Amino acid sequence: MPYHQARWNEQTIFERSSPGKVGHLVPKPDAEETKVAGAVSTLIPKKLLRDKPPLLPEVSEIEVIRHYTRLSQQTYGVTLGIYPLGSCTMKYNPKICDFVTATHKLQSLHPYQDETTVQGILKILYDLSQYIAEITGMSGVSLQPAAGAHGELAGTMIIRAYHKYKGELEKRKDIIVPDSAHGTNPSSSAMAGFNVVVIPSKPDDGTVDIEALKSAVGPQTAGLMVTNPNTIGVFEKNIFEISKIIHDAGGLVYYDGANANAILGKTRPGDMGFDIVHLNTHKTLASPHGGGGPGAGPIGVVKSLEKFLPVPTIEYDGKKYHLNYDKPRTIGKMKGFYGNVSVLLRNYAYILTMGAEGLKRVAELSTLNANYICRKVLKAKGYTLPFGPENPRKHECAISAEEMSKETGVRALNVAKSLLDDGLHAPTNYFPLIVHEALMIEPTESESKEELDRFINSMIRISQQAYSTPEKVLSAPQNTTVTKIDEVKASHPKTLCLNWKSYKPPSTDSQ
Repeated sequence: MPYHQARWNEQTIFERSSPGKVGHLVPKPDAEETKVAGAVSTLIPKKLLRDKPPLLPEVSEIEVIRHYTRLSQQTYGVTLGIYPLGSCTMKYNPKICDFVTATHKLQSLHPYQDETTVQGILKILYDLSQYIAEITGMSGVSLQPAAGAHGELAGTMIIRAYHKYKGELEKRKDIIVPDSAHGTNPSSSAMAGFNVVVIPSKPDDGTVDIEALKSAVGPQTAGLMVTNPNTIGVFEKNIFEISKIIHDAGGLVYYDGANANAILGKTRPGDMGFDIVHLNTHKTLASPHGGGGPGAGPIGVVKSLEKFLPVPTIEYDGKKYHLNYDKPRTIGKMKGFYGNVSVLLRNYAYILTMGAEGLKRVAELSTLNANYICRKVLKAKGYTLPFGPENPRKHECAISAEEMSKETGVRALNVAKSLLDDGLHAPTNYFPLIVHEALMIEPTESESKEELDRFINSMIRISQQAYSTPEKVLSAPQNTTVTKIDEVKASHPKTLCLNWKSYKPPSTDSQ
């Protein structure tokens, strides 16, 4: 499987700078324009004028184009190849969704416009909230949260507001989280002011230990946060019992929608007994995400919790669409304006493009692809599947390289680095924490059998090398622009590079 990433000895854009170079000449105003508007220097308040020009690189247009083109050839993304980053997967974003949102009719809108002039976009956002409510089995939806974790924070704040409304907040201090949960679940719970109580997974199948849950539940319970299917790709078969235990104790049940890709059109969180849901739209509804955003993490709630949703909500009175701020029990505003509308528009286009049958096929194919990879990879030496290996997984599988590590010294991290040498993106590794030497693989529904086979063959190749010539795997990657790095130095505050100035050694000429 020959692969060589482009390697350019590329300087930073600042190092390419030469005094006097210009990328674009802005035409000077003509006499008539100056006569009408006056000199530009007089139009800007003096306190906003710089004493000297900003320290920007001085480069020509062609140099800028070539610089960033070269950098793009040294990167990897979902449009280049498989991106099986389990739990955090970014699906392929259909270009038709980008095309739909590129129209000037949408790009020229401004959130401060009067409601009567933006009825079109309000209708789109209202309809999208209705679609998400139907998909999740919820009653009301807010599109405000800017990402999944932001949705979690909104949801835990709603749990807090609910118990305060009932006069029970002083005693409802605990949110229960399984040990297979996403790391943001305990973080969001803590940020909302709750104590985090962790319960174990059953070793035989990876589902929530019901007896441990019962022992943790009591009058102090505010709620439970759980993903279904869970983080190792196993469906919580006792979800009705789990929901009843929490509800009988007076708590609320929160659905982390990170894995909703696996259940689209098959079942809904609302049907399982959940009270609050968020969706990671880059996983479920194919919208862009990465580098901290922009993203979208809409939340849905049952009827009794609608009063707590962030303001404004988008509503329809039968004649026109409007923004409703009149919600005395609201948790407040979670984001400026009404959410990341450009991302939400892609979600809207994706739902309309797929339709009900298409969304159902998403769940079927993502599950099929994950199980295909899982069973093929497990035939290679050194890979195991903890927590009921005989049971099928849903949309993702958490394979362990612990056996390989003990027998050859090749760890999950080395497997991940070696995959890069074949031009493949590595899966998530060392998560979830309950799987030792974890390789968490989620191919999504987007990948073809040929691409899945490329990944499988690479995993098999790595296994063979680990047991024959482990030094080849341990020294990976070799074919990438940046080869093996010191990860401690790369992440330690004293040695990491925050910007190009930190990276560039001081010039002796300037001293």
